[in-house]
Amino acid sequence: MNEKLLVATAIEAALNGELAASEIEKLLETPKTSAHGDWAFPCFSLAKALRKAPQQIAQDIIANIDQTNFDDIQAVGPYLNFHLNKKQVGAATIDAILKEGGKYANTDEGANRNIVIDMSSPNIAKPFSIGHLRSTVIGDSISNLYKKQGYNTVKINHLGDWGKQFGLLTAAYRMWGDEAAVKADPIPELLKLYVRVNDEAKENPEIDQAGRDWFQRLEAGDPEAHAVWKWFRDESLEAFQKIYQALDVEFDSYNGEAFYNDKMDVVVDLLEEKHLLQESQGAQIVDLEQYKLNPALIKKSDGSTLYMTRDLAAVLYRKNTYNFDKCIYAVGAEQQIHFKQLKAVLKELGFDWADDIHHVPFGLVTKDGKKFSTRKGNIVKLEDTILEADRRALAQIDAKNPDLPNKEEVAHQVGTGAVKFFDLKSDRMNGYDFDLETMVSFEGETGPYVQYTYARINSILRKAGQVTPQAGYTPNDYSWELIKLLKGYPAVIERATRELEPSVIAKHAINLAQAFNKYYANVRILESDDELSSRLALIKAVATILEEDLRILGIKAPQEM
Repeated sequence: MNEKLLVATAIEAALNGELAASEIEKLLETPKTSAHGDWAFPCFSLAKALRKAPQQIAQDIIANIDQTNFDDIQAVGPYLNFHLNKKQVGAATIDAILKEGGKYANTDEGANRNIVIDMSSPNIAKPFSIGHLRSTVIGDSISNLYKKQGYNTVKINHLGDWGKQFGLLTAAYRMWGDEAAVKADPIPELLKLYVRVNDEAKENPEIDQAGRDWFQRLEAGDPEAHAVWKWFRDESLEAFQKIYQALDVEFDSYNGEAFYNDKMDVVVDLLEEKHLLQESQGAQIVDLEQYKLNPALIKKSDGSTLYMTRDLAAVLYRKNTYNFDKCIYAVGAEQQIHFKQLKAVLKELGFDWADDIHHVPFGLVTKDGKKFSTRKGNIVKLEDTILEADRRALAQIDAKNPDLPNKEEVAHQVGTGAVKFFDLKSDRMNGYDFDLETMVSFEGETGPYVQYTYARINSILRKAGQVTPQAGYTPNDYSWELIKLLKGYPAVIERATRELEPSVIAKHAINLAQAFNKYYANVRILESDDELSSRLALIKAVATILEEDLRILGIKAPQEM
């Protein structure tokens, strides 16, 4: 049911066609409180054409309008407030969800169009920290949103596997490394070397220069430098895969920075052809003063490349390979200037698709208010976090439902889901302080609370036995709150996709779970009467949308908890 069109058509008829329904739709507003109805029409827009006061126009429309499809229509000053026919709207909403299931609110907007998402992108030879979680889960959720709108998505894990830090790490390994120790426990051993070499390089210029030398050898294709680098990369990927498997996140490409090492000459050639390269203190730059940005550094004075060069090579490769409709970068807010420079250089090169580049920034994760730092060894390892979250979830399940089948699997869905949900529920530009106890709580605005609500509904449906949920609807205050959240779901999906904001989905899940629990506390759902099947249909529709909310966030919905 297109409610806006329903309202607009009624107004159009009352005005004898003086304003088309398509124009009226654009003017309709959502009232701030439900007491003022479901839709409001401001009559100011007609005052000039009709040469009447808005208040009088509202009264005239009320006198002529067909109220068949509405519980009430009120003229409040210059506004017309429309209260939809709750019984009709409720039944239509439930019926649509039961028929469409998780595909409710799907569209074909993106048919045959590709979205590339650059996400996760941890640095090799370093632990996967809680700080990397944000890019991973935000990017994955955005992919799910676009898929729901009919797009093909390409998730790219642009690994941090190139740069001077690998020269420093190679130097450290050659000076202090123990091959057996690294093979036995690769990432922790490499982290120790990384922290040590960064500390000592600050005091010893020779160590810093050794790092530069090793990286130059790596860029030049030196076999020894490449062999050590490849070993570090392979060990890292094996460790990362365990974490991605636990998070239930997959990628279409692991092409990281190193993949573009032989593709950067094309970028430099293009910039030279357009006469965009300038020399500055021995380095090669692109001046971006007209964009009010600092110059984009393309090559250092020693000839080595930088992030900008590789990102330009990467985006050109992605455009040629995937012909993307949008290229999205789920990367921390501290990189905003970098992506503005990237777009500006692409515009200078004459690529009109530069505006299809979208940086999706997000705030930092902190611990006790302090920023994480791999160089200082101050991190919270994501693998340890997941294991501990799962353990805490299992302890709560053991206490409440010790005979639950597959409880270890459910505990993982709840524990790991809790970590993901906590990350996604806040506006992404807001960072958060890491607090595992709050994350895994079954109470409050948490993932386990939403999952438990879903499991509770399924328990009620199982108890109902042979009674078949059938669409139909008898309004009451508690059920109408549910209907509003269900019927508004397409708008929620549209907004979350448009704003690239998964928190919109998480908040909808919380609101829907809270509204259901109020309904559950005030309505005897399983009472044997003529409305039992319609109540079951309502809660089945709620469970369907809760499960879909969780799916979009990359979280499982256990049938039992």
